[in-house]
Amino acid sequence: MTGVSAAVTLHGVTKAFPLGNGRTLEALNVQRWAVPAGRCTVLTGPSGSGKTTLLNLIAGVSLPTAGTVAVHDTEISALPEPQRDRFRAKHIGYVFQTFNLLSAFTALENVMLSMMFAGAIPNEQRRRAGEILARLGLGARLAHKPHQLSRGEQQRVAIARALANHPPLILADEPCASLDASTAREVLDELLSVCREAGTTLLVVSHESSVLAAGDQVVDITAINRAKHRVSVAERV
Repeated sequence: MTGVSAAVTLHGVTKAFPLGNGRTLEALNVQRWAVPAGRCTVLTGPSGSGKTTLLNLIAGVSLPTAGTVAVHDTEISALPEPQRDRFRAKHIGYVFQTFNLLSAFTALENVMLSMMFAGAIPNEQRRRAGEILARLGLGARLAHKPHQLSRGEQQRVAIARALANHPPLILADEPCASLDASTAREVLDELLSVCREAGTTLLVVSHESSVLAAGDQVVDITAINRAKHRVSVAERV
């Protein structure tokens, strides 16, 4: 995509997990990859091929074994943990496959908490949280806790939480996987609509045909991940 700047760049990124007894499993090996800014990129590939691992590295939830991960020219992989957390809160929205809503809090409070971590003032937290939830069709469900919401409604709350701080980058891990086809289409349309209006970069992990069709580009992780999920023995000093 000539002329389009990159929202995310990875250089020489590997991720290996310890298995014990000096053995490691290489899950990810991406020598170079860039996610174009302001577009919807769909990342697909077989189960266990490293898609969620890659999202977690981009979000700074985990760190690479080697290499650099940059989000809008900030090398998030080099930041100390407190700075990574602050950067993520302000610049990255993450829609988890399992929603990760706090059960003791209402829909409104779940979204407000994400804004609190980003440093928004209390009045702005409530106003913006209510506004984005209403935009996603949950204006009458603000006081409901997760167990009082359908799965589709819970996913909308998770999306609202990711969008609340106007982040330039949204990561979504299988956002439609646990939803029926009709609800999945509605949730996807809402997510795409909000992101495209704001010019937000959207990176979605999915194998759903409707999501693949909606992306500006589709990338199979097997084309960029050189890891063969090899088990190796770590050198011992």
